[in-house]
Amino acid sequence: MLNRPLLSVAGLALLVSFSTSAVAKPYSPYASTEDSKRVLWGDTHLHTTLSLDARAFGVELDQEAAYRFARGEQVTSTHGEAVKLARPLDFLVVSDHSDAMGTMAEIISGNESFMTDEKVVDWNKRLNDTTAKDILQTRMEVMRALTNGSAPEILFDSDFFATTWQNYLQVADQYNEPGRFTAMIGYEWTSSEGGDNLHRNVLYRDGAAKAGVMLPYTVAESFNPEGLWDWMQRYEDASQGQVLAIAHNGNISNGIMFPEDNPVTGKPLSAEYAKTRARWEPLYEVTQIKGDTETHPMLSPNDEFADYETWARGNFEGVPKTDAMIPFEYARAALTRGLRLDSKLGTNPYQFGMIGSTDSHTGLATGDEDNFFGKMSYMEPRPGRWDGVLGDTGGQLTMGWEQTASGYAAVWATDNTREAIFDAMMRRETYATTGPRMTVQFDAVHGKQQVPMGGELGRSRNSKAPVFKVSAWKDPLSANLDRVQIIKGWENADGATQEKVFNVVWAGDRFLDAAGKLPAVGNTVDIKTASYRNSIGASQLAVDWQDPEFDAKQKAYYYARVLEIPTPRWVAYDAMRFNLTIDNPEVPLITQERAYTSPIWYTP
Repeated sequence: MLNRPLLSVAGLALLVSFSTSAVAKPYSPYASTEDSKRVLWGDTHLHTTLSLDARAFGVELDQEAAYRFARGEQVTSTHGEAVKLARPLDFLVVSDHSDAMGTMAEIISGNESFMTDEKVVDWNKRLNDTTAKDILQTRMEVMRALTNGSAPEILFDSDFFATTWQNYLQVADQYNEPGRFTAMIGYEWTSSEGGDNLHRNVLYRDGAAKAGVMLPYTVAESFNPEGLWDWMQRYEDASQGQVLAIAHNGNISNGIMFPEDNPVTGKPLSAEYAKTRARWEPLYEVTQIKGDTETHPMLSPNDEFADYETWARGNFEGVPKTDAMIPFEYARAALTRGLRLDSKLGTNPYQFGMIGSTDSHTGLATGDEDNFFGKMSYMEPRPGRWDGVLGDTGGQLTMGWEQTASGYAAVWATDNTREAIFDAMMRRETYATTGPRMTVQFDAVHGKQQVPMGGELGRSRNSKAPVFKVSAWKDPLSANLDRVQIIKGWENADGATQEKVFNVVWAGDRFLDAAGKLPAVGNTVDIKTASYRNSIGASQLAVDWQDPEFDAKQKAYYYARVLEIPTPRWVAYDAMRFNLTIDNPEVPLITQERAYTSPIWYTP
């Protein structure tokens, strides 16, 4: 029997009162809560030797190496370089191309089962001659065959595909460690008919048992995204699992990523198209190694930060870009167009959240400027990669220095598991960064409504503007913060759509001018040493902001953009490490890294 002190009646009353209070409302505000969220960092777009183009371009790292590297282990790159992340990622999607998955390694090794096709035999000979002057053309030929659906039929053997997919799933399950590291299952559907990029990454909520019920969708079946969405519905019906799709690289779609007219039928988008796209595509990959697609200077002439890592030359076949295509390729224009389509069709087909990812074809998820291993294995660190040719599409050259060291996906999730990360993506509670791991919160309060990034607000009983709460903390291993901006897009009563950038909080003693512009934060970059000083900027920025131009009758969206102070771009790090002189004035040596939150939508 425990010895306890005797309590007086008064003491007993005090004890009862205290106990009752504790049960009703715990002292600790976090007790008994199950929905506390934290930021998880990952890459949803990484290729290994199983991708036809990645292997043709030389990568030798497999799926296991990709997972090991992402979770923080040191691995050896294709060209023998020891490589490691400064910090592990929390999750990774190895998103190898579904078309001809795993076959290129067999072609290069000369697997007799594939040597029955003349084209395959020719590829085997040319790709094994690594000293050939035209090896880049051979590699580009393989890539175009993959993206335009002209690859030899022998590469689509269903038995080989089934075996490859099952192995793929088993490795993912092997490296999946709930609570520590998530190996999320996914693949890339690679539609590029005529060279127009309509690629989507398909992500699974579940493990191998459900993901193995059906083989992934391929462009051998259809180039049409609507065919992919049909497959996604069939998969969910058959497996009782869940999938989502993430579109990327609208800047290479030549005007058909975010259309108003269906690119297949040529007719205006239907209500069914809008509803179906919104159902399956909650996110957009707004920044990656082939450029940044938040906005374009032609679309946002009053946005001084619009021209960031802009790729606007043409499509994969070298078909030139025209000004008429650009409005249908960028995220901000699509978000604004979505407001108008919502009024017309009853559903917003472009109500997507933001993420970034690498699209690296090296097996290495490196999004940092000072640890950048390039898009393809032949663009891994070496003295001449900056002025080497990355790609040649119809005589249209893309140079090595044009690669963007970007990006990562940030997800506000309740746990580091496949299910929790997937659910956060479906809620659009995500944001994109171009590499740095800055922490960003973006919430809105409107009357009794309170939503995080990715959420929707309705009209309140009063006509006051919502309060947007934004907080940003610098990446501890990166630069200080310059400013936080809120981008607004809206639809007028006459159906016209507009946009505006508001500077809402910033570092230092700077003042807005009459047009709302803010002086530059300054620049501490030393190009020769590829270094910078955190003597300017702020480690944290936060503000509660209300739209001074709010109209309770207007549809609108708002998202936050967070900018760092200037820092060296990856080419400057190469110049310092290899003692190079970069004498081409076109080559940017300084960058201003950033984050884009998912929007919050207001609908009256």
